[in-house]
Amino acid sequence: MIKVTITRRADHSIDSFELSGHAESGPKGHDLVCAGVSAVSFGTVNAIYKLAQTKLTIEQGKQGGFLRCVVPDNIDQETEEKIQLLLEGMLVSLQTIENDYGKNIKITEK
Repeated sequence: MIKVTITRRADHSIDSFELSGHAESGPKGHDLVCAGVSAVSFGTVNAIYKLAQTKLTIEQGKQGGFLRCVVPDNIDQETEEKIQLLLEGMLVSLQTIENDYGKNIKITEK
C-alpha cells in the first residue's frame, strides 16, 4: 500500500508531503495506481519548480517507493500561494485515486 502523509502548518497550509510503500495493484511496470501516484506527485514537484521557480527540499529512497518534499521557509507570499495551490491540487488528485483504489493508497493529514 502507498501511504501518503500530508503535514500542515498551524495556518493549514501544506508544509510537506511524504509517500512511502508500493501499491501492488499490478505487476511491476504495469501498476496503474503506482503510475498515477507517481505522475501526480512528480508532476506537482516539477510544476512548483517551473511555475513557482522554487525547489522543494526532496528526499527519495534509492529503491523507489519513498518521496518526501518540504516547502522552503522564507518565500514571498505570491510564491507561497502558487505552491499551495499546486499542492492542494495534488492532494485532490491523490484523493481521487484513493476513492477508487482505497486498498492500494491511504492518505493521512496531520
